[in-house]
Amino acid sequence: MKRFHVHVRVKNLADSISFYNALFNIQPSVEKADYAKWMLDDPRVNFAISTGHAETGIEHLGLQVESTDELQDVYRNMQNAKGTVREEGECTCCYSKSQKSWITDPQGVDWEAFYTHGTATVYGEGVNARPAPEAMEQWMGNDGKNAELPIAESNVKTNEASCNRCAN
Repeated sequence: MKRFHVHVRVKNLADSISFYNALFNIQPSVEKADYAKWMLDDPRVNFAISTGHAETGIEHLGLQVESTDELQDVYRNMQNAKGTVREEGECTCCYSKSQKSWITDPQGVDWEAFYTHGTATVYGEGVNARPAPEAMEQWMGNDGKNAELPIAESNVKTNEASCNRCAN
């Protein structure tokens, strides 16, 4: 079964955690110095927030799946949507081990499709690497920097703007 994913950029993590704890009536399932995530069952949503971005608001939306078979189904749907699919593949991002791809809708909203298969002790590695939480106050974000990744298929474009995106 799929789970809807929302990631919001926030200025003050502590204030935001307090707000969402009250709104959802539940504590986050993951809470770090720069990130928090609530895995809600009703409605079925993976809701994440993080600091370290120049702007606040929606970071991206996505679909989290529970198996690699479901992920392949969503990947096919992404191809049918006729947008440019950016394959990130296996990665460490948002304190999780995942496999993911990205597509941008006609309004410019980034959508992530991902399968999480483990946890990590760091925010990210490779294109998802991020300064330590104590350096985040001065970090302006790297959204929009291009990442050099191999092309997975001839019709799949490399991960251009998804570095530092978070989903898990």
